[in-house]
Amino acid sequence: MSLSELPADTRSLHADLIATVAGSVRFDTASRAMWAADASNYRRVPIGVVAPMSSDDVIATVAACRAHGVPVLPRGAGTSIAGQAVNTAVVLDFKHLNRILELDPEARTARVEPGVVCDALRDAARPHGLTFGPDPSTHNRCTLGGMIGNNACGSHSVAWGKTVDNVHILDVLTYRGERLTVGPGGVLPPGARSSSAHTDATVGMAVQSNAIPEALRGLAERLGGDVRASFPDLTRRVSGYNLDQLLPENGFDLAKALVGTEGTCVTMLGATVRLVESPAARALAVLGFPDAYTAADHVMAVREHHPLTIEGMDAGLIAALRAHHPGETASRALPEGGGWLYVETGGASRAEAEAAAHAVARAMKPYGARSVVVGDPAAMAALWRIREDGAGILTRSPDGGEAWPGWEDAAVPPERFGAYLREFDGVLARHGRRGVYYGHFGDGCLHVRIDFDLLSRAGIANFRAFMEDAADLVVAHGGSLSGEHGDGQARAELLPRMYPKEIISGFEEFKGVWDPDDRMNPGRVVRPAKMDDDLRVFVGMPTLPDRPELAFAHDRGSFARATRRCLGVGRCITDSGGVMCPSYRATGEEMHSTRGRARLLFEMASGEVIQGGWQSDEVAEALDLCLSCKGCKRDCPVGVDMAAYKTEFLAQRYRRRIRPLSHYSMGALPRWLRLATRVPGMARRLNAAARHPALARLAKRLGGIAPERDIPPLAEQTFTAAFRAAHLPASRGSRQGESGVLSEPAAPTKSATHPDRNPDSRAVKRVLLWPDTFTDHFDPEVARDAVAVLEELGYRVEVPGGPVCCGLTWFSTGQVDTARAVLRRTLRTLRPWLASGVPVVVLEPSCAAALRADLPELLAADADAEALAGGVRTFAEVLVEHAEQIKKLASARAGAGPAPRALVQVHCHQHADLGTDADQGVLSALGVDAEVLDSGCCGLAGNFGFEKGHYDVSMACAERVLLPAVRAADPDVAVLADGFSCRTQLRQAGQREPVHLAQLAARALGVQPGD
Repeated sequence: MSLSELPADTRSLHADLIATVAGSVRFDTASRAMWAADASNYRRVPIGVVAPMSSDDVIATVAACRAHGVPVLPRGAGTSIAGQAVNTAVVLDFKHLNRILELDPEARTARVEPGVVCDALRDAARPHGLTFGPDPSTHNRCTLGGMIGNNACGSHSVAWGKTVDNVHILDVLTYRGERLTVGPGGVLPPGARSSSAHTDATVGMAVQSNAIPEALRGLAERLGGDVRASFPDLTRRVSGYNLDQLLPENGFDLAKALVGTEGTCVTMLGATVRLVESPAARALAVLGFPDAYTAADHVMAVREHHPLTIEGMDAGLIAALRAHHPGETASRALPEGGGWLYVETGGASRAEAEAAAHAVARAMKPYGARSVVVGDPAAMAALWRIREDGAGILTRSPDGGEAWPGWEDAAVPPERFGAYLREFDGVLARHGRRGVYYGHFGDGCLHVRIDFDLLSRAGIANFRAFMEDAADLVVAHGGSLSGEHGDGQARAELLPRMYPKEIISGFEEFKGVWDPDDRMNPGRVVRPAKMDDDLRVFVGMPTLPDRPELAFAHDRGSFARATRRCLGVGRCITDSGGVMCPSYRATGEEMHSTRGRARLLFEMASGEVIQGGWQSDEVAEALDLCLSCKGCKRDCPVGVDMAAYKTEFLAQRYRRRIRPLSHYSMGALPRWLRLATRVPGMARRLNAAARHPALARLAKRLGGIAPERDIPPLAEQTFTAAFRAAHLPASRGSRQGESGVLSEPAAPTKSATHPDRNPDSRAVKRVLLWPDTFTDHFDPEVARDAVAVLEELGYRVEVPGGPVCCGLTWFSTGQVDTARAVLRRTLRTLRPWLASGVPVVVLEPSCAAALRADLPELLAADADAEALAGGVRTFAEVLVEHAEQIKKLASARAGAGPAPRALVQVHCHQHADLGTDADQGVLSALGVDAEVLDSGCCGLAGNFGFEKGHYDVSMACAERVLLPAVRAADPDVAVLADGFSCRTQLRQAGQREPVHLAQLAARALGVQPGD
């Protein structure tokens, strides 16, 4: 739907906002689709999205909405799990209001704008030995405004409390335009303002700063007794409004009263928050118990040691982690058990922190707990990631089964937590549901994802019945429906089960004082929408035919199911390590995040907001800057594979249609290069043409190539041609394939290996070296060095007789039929080796990943495809089996000299599908002092960086970490980049010549091709 198709009143509102707001005003279809969901089960399409640049913009936006009578929804990072961040309203996205206005180490306070990310504040406070106490698992993307709106907590609440315990002053704006500074005692004078100076935007409006506190004092006087009697004595009570903060004994604190109101009362413009002293060092005692029940039974004993945190995990979480990421290693450090407690301790030094952790471990030994104490920061970070990724990991089982939030974070008194868990499992069983636990066990707060059926009316009825019974159980234990994430739409309807009617009426009155027009995020907390309305899976049921080209084996063969994989936890909208998502890091646009793209695909499948199906221009625009790096496949907790989704989209969109020029040029590059090798001297002539400015411009224009790019020079002799000349002399008389190299496995001969190194030729191990297009035609020296190293280690190296290709260039451009044909031809060529179980050594990471992961998606249930996918080995995976031999050879050659150094750029597809453990083992054996860069994608990403219109984003990705690190490195530091794309990006950026692991190994071992 274009702007011209919107209703007249909406167009009028849009025009008014455009005229008065300096920030972005987006009422377009794509923006409304992307902001229609948060991390909950709910979906509501907003009226539009405004990203204000200043407080004045916020005031102008609210004024325009008031003039048109439309609701307003202030929103943080959109990671809310209860549905409070979606509504039919104008959404205020505070991403530009992200300044820390003042940090006072002596007072231990900070003044912030609402869009400040939690980790940004913690980073600013760290040099002063301070931190912001609340730290949800989304701490690297959640905003202070969102945390205040939800009364967020995090893992350290046993030490530092909830957000409400750490808020001092709020600068707020009511829907009617009153701007107030509130805090202890009520409304504060202007000098106490918590953000920027007061503006002129409210001049002429009736300011009734006394009316609000007077009304609230009256409410507190009338309901004080009921509040004292009805509010549970619980550190994790988050459900409902904080009417207890209006009581005299709590100082009539209006700032704290507004914490956790979920945007239903005011819009926050700024806040003064408290900071706490952060221990100089921390350690982690991991306690293993037989099960989660037993772990929960012992939290009170652990609390006696006053730790910083007590987090719990069930065996189901660890099983899910290992199923999703078979190569992960962090969970191996856990002690034996079926339920675990993470107990973090602090101290002035690492030794002191570890001593405190050991004290906890000793104290828990009589209770049967096994323990591991970790003090290394990197090891602790790896363990914490297991816990922080729990919400995402548990949303999908390896076979595509779905689990959902809803009953996400109820809390009970910690002394009753074990009993609650046992009874909660009974409720699950009674309703035929299953769930896996993790959470803040030290505060009695449970997180769980449950396999609700939200696709059928019967399933939704079961969901409602379960929620009602679960609410009754937690109330019976003296708990709170929400212990962290708020009520939203998921639990607000259940509040009358927790509070008496007098308190429910008090909540309505509280909201009415602040928002008498009921225009601030209506339908949340007060007069709530039903918990089983607006369920995004049910209301977004797909209308697009679900007949995908790819297998989508992990989503039960369904593309629609794959689009539901993203739940919006937002790990992709960070810049805190890993690969995902390079284009978002370059542009900062939601559309270029994995989450944004997944939501657009979901809406495209449902067909309500995003119409046009596979021909949707909104989806095409979003996917255009997807680098197909596969970073999300590894970094996203639920394994969203946007590269595969992009391939599916392109395959469907261009079925029997004219494609972009780059699909014909770079998408079919292996074909063009194979044809070029058939003409003697063609490589030399093509290189000369590429150096001619006019011819190069013409070639790039015809090929859809970015004019800023250079065309990489071709090798004048391919690796396969050189290998044939060296290993198949004409006198041998062996049958040859069309390219002149071995067409079938042959017995070891002197021409194929070194009998002086391997006297017993029958014991020589055979490997098939995969001559990928890029190594063969552009960097044949890499393959020559690989052969030399492998032969040094006793291998007989063979190459296929006919052309082989992993099909990646066709796959990534959505030409899946051609990719299948190429792969079937390849499998026919390789069948003799596959039948013999000969390992296939692949030098190019993208090709290895394609064969291991993409091949089964294209040729499902093909025995040869399964054999090849299982037979692929990276160069490092072969070498690491000879680590001791390599270490001896490298040590003998290096002597007593200094260890060689290297910067390592890991290819994105290797990060996603292959892992780097073997590479690190080989580098260690070679004696290389290696620094693995946390640089993410190099930005070239196959054809992406060469395509017209992508150059700026491509270079922005490279300039984020990679290129600055290479520039800063000493001249003797090697730059190791196994991926041809990575090496090309470095070369074209004018940096030093990069090397492949095969070249580095050949140097370290002192072997040369042909030795």
